[in-house]
Amino acid sequence: MTTEVQANRKPRIIDADVHNAIAKAQDLLPYLPKVWHDQWRGVGPGYGGGWYSPIGVMRKDAKQPNGGTPGSDPHFMLKHHFEKWGIDYGILTGSGILGISLNPDPDYGNAVASAYNDWLVENWLNVSPVFKGSILINHADPQAAAKEIDRMARNKDMVQVIMCSGSRMLYGQRVFHPIYEAAERNGLPVAVHPGTEGRGVAGAPTPSGYPTRYFEWHNILPTNYMAHVNSLVCEGVFEKFPGLKFVAIEGGIAWAPHLMWRMDKNYKALRDQVPWLKRLPSEYIRRHVYFTTQPIEEPDKPEQLNQMFDMVGADNNILFSSDYPHWDFDNPKVVLQPIRKDLRQKILCDNAMHLYKLFERPQVSSTAAMLGEA
Repeated sequence: MTTEVQANRKPRIIDADVHNAIAKAQDLLPYLPKVWHDQWRGVGPGYGGGWYSPIGVMRKDAKQPNGGTPGSDPHFMLKHHFEKWGIDYGILTGSGILGISLNPDPDYGNAVASAYNDWLVENWLNVSPVFKGSILINHADPQAAAKEIDRMARNKDMVQVIMCSGSRMLYGQRVFHPIYEAAERNGLPVAVHPGTEGRGVAGAPTPSGYPTRYFEWHNILPTNYMAHVNSLVCEGVFEKFPGLKFVAIEGGIAWAPHLMWRMDKNYKALRDQVPWLKRLPSEYIRRHVYFTTQPIEEPDKPEQLNQMFDMVGADNNILFSSDYPHWDFDNPKVVLQPIRKDLRQKILCDNAMHLYKLFERPQVSSTAAMLGEA
């Protein structure tokens, strides 16, 4: 294959955070054991409410033509999002169900996660090759989560494992290692997504308690990502599982330089506490941790954004994400304009292409063809 042909077949944009949704609660019932039907109808994922947003969570223009939940119709999403912006692949990250790990009943959590994965394959991944799935797991039961990863990884349209960032324990701790072992065994990155901090059994979203309002809660979400990444590095997860990649979705990027500098400085004096580490902490972050752009920080001086990327030193670890159809959606044609040109293509496509092994555009690229209309 010539270089020119390869270039023509290469993806243009890969969106690392697209929220698909279950339209109606009963849609999951065919995939869920009957013993759990009443509970699912009654409480759904059952991990409690969150903070009230005066502007809502979803874009108003993303409602389905029939008035349904935004993100619940794959055909509408293809037209409204993928075709509109020339997106070749979207990594589906779910909506309203990621916190199943925070339900106090682990058996229920396991059943719902498995049902969701089967529903995702049949109702989304089988609809179009542009959709790529994330294996939902119940991290409250790591052994069961590992079995679910092995079960679903056989489907090559599943390109990562996903769990909520809200947790009772930091993710570097050994109880979670079966999850990472299964992910590495199957060649899949592990992603976390925010929105469940302070809900269910996760405990307070900050070390000093609960924020008062959505604005305050939303501002502070990156602190949880700092805690998890710090834990993953210090507990030696990336030494134990050298092939593991960790994707911090929707957690920002500007906090990374501060954390890397602080960890490196302290490591020089305290390395005896972590004898398993063979590199500076910042090197593990650069080798193993990926960041998504939405919500990208927006400094008053655009050039400071490029300086921040230089500070992180992770040109190969930043992925474009739109967060469609949420209120703070990012337009791929606009959001990266302040970023230097040599990095834009890496962020829009190249980094995700290598992480998710999506080296060619999907064979069917138009919505009309996907629907059998062309």
